[in-house]
Amino acid sequence: MSYINRKKNNKAKIALVYIIIAIIIGLGAFVFLSPIFEKNSPKISLDKEIFWNLKSPLKVNFSDDTEISSYNITYYDDNNEIKLDTKKLDESKGSIDLNIIAPKIDLRTKTKNAMLKIEVTDTSKWNFFMGNKTIKDIKIKIDKKRPVANVISNSYLIKQGGSAAVVVEVKDENLEDFYISFNNEERFELFPFYKDNFYIALIAWPIDIKEFKRVNLVAIDKARNKTVTKVPLYIRSLNIKIDNMKISDKFINQVSKNVLTKSGYDIPDDQASIFIKENKHLRQRNVETIKRESLNNMNRDKVTKFNLKTFKRLPSSMKFAGYGERRNYTYEGKQIDEAWHLGVDWASVKNAKIYTSNDGKVIFKDYLGIYGNALIIDHGLGLGTLYAHTSKSIVEVGDIVNAGDYIANTGSTGAVFGDHLHFGVLIQGIEVNPIEWLSKQWINDNITKTINDAKKVIDKK
Repeated sequence: MSYINRKKNNKAKIALVYIIIAIIIGLGAFVFLSPIFEKNSPKISLDKEIFWNLKSPLKVNFSDDTEISSYNITYYDDNNEIKLDTKKLDESKGSIDLNIIAPKIDLRTKTKNAMLKIEVTDTSKWNFFMGNKTIKDIKIKIDKKRPVANVISNSYLIKQGGSAAVVVEVKDENLEDFYISFNNEERFELFPFYKDNFYIALIAWPIDIKEFKRVNLVAIDKARNKTVTKVPLYIRSLNIKIDNMKISDKFINQVSKNVLTKSGYDIPDDQASIFIKENKHLRQRNVETIKRESLNNMNRDKVTKFNLKTFKRLPSSMKFAGYGERRNYTYEGKQIDEAWHLGVDWASVKNAKIYTSNDGKVIFKDYLGIYGNALIIDHGLGLGTLYAHTSKSIVEVGDIVNAGDYIANTGSTGAVFGDHLHFGVLIQGIEVNPIEWLSKQWINDNITKTINDAKKVIDKK
């Protein structure tokens, strides 16, 4: 073979080697970069240690970057090995939610520890086309005992829009959550009270919930055992005053537009829509802000005593709007909206001084839409007070105030024309009837007596 031919053959061989290397690199890049060869193993949402009562289904999620092809779930304890669920999926998904049904075993056995073994495989072509697999051993602490949840003392009755106090006993070695519920619609937190395992809450019957169904103490442990105990309360209806209010173009142009603009809202094109946006939509956002700020910032310290004084009206003032008025708003002869008035409006001289009635901490100070410049003071036990439409305030968020302190001046900020104070009482952020909290007799009968009666019962335990 001539030198020229050998040289050509060598070049061809080198070119072939380069082509093979390029193919190998290309295949390698495809394998490593293609989604069908992804290398991430599936995820199993359960922790490595869980509680289970062997009654309620366990909720679990399997997720993967591609899709899930199969899973196996097996239960083990000292006496049993039971396959709970196994499945190969024809139409797989990247996320699967399952309820793992408890094994059918003798619940009278005293097994306290068991294990779940979960295997999940995805549809990836990685691992020689076998897919990625996750195997997770999950330790189970078996807990079949429901929490203790007893009502120790509570107010005699509650009125629509009003308040009540409840003292309870709650205990469980694996306690996870406990609270007071109203009609299963509103949740009220419980605060540590007096001695270990005892708790107290002020609760409210929100004025916009017409029907009273039931107030419950609810306690749930980590194994999902649940105890529900009724809080015995008599109820009383609220005398609702209907107030028909005519809305003028002057109010919309000078007040509603200004409030919407200061709150960052766009102004609708027609007059009725402007008022509805301010009175309905902005109002709802303002109410949500009051509740959120109250819940996030209320004092949760242990309650050993609760020396509450009656709240006092604005000095030398007249009331010109009360709590629980149902306002119907009309424009050009047609009703366009309605709303509850949720505080007491007091008017005195212009820019009258506002004083606190009880010790507390300032937890909110800001412009609050229809409420104008507003303050919220937390007094402990989930009880707060709202001071709205102020012209100025001399306190800041975080300040500790004492009963009798001068905190602000009345004004006409927000959705009002005239200078006055909107005074609101809050139970975990819900505005309740302030008239109750202006009465020494009501506080003694419903709050102080409930606390004192509970202490007597607890001391005997």
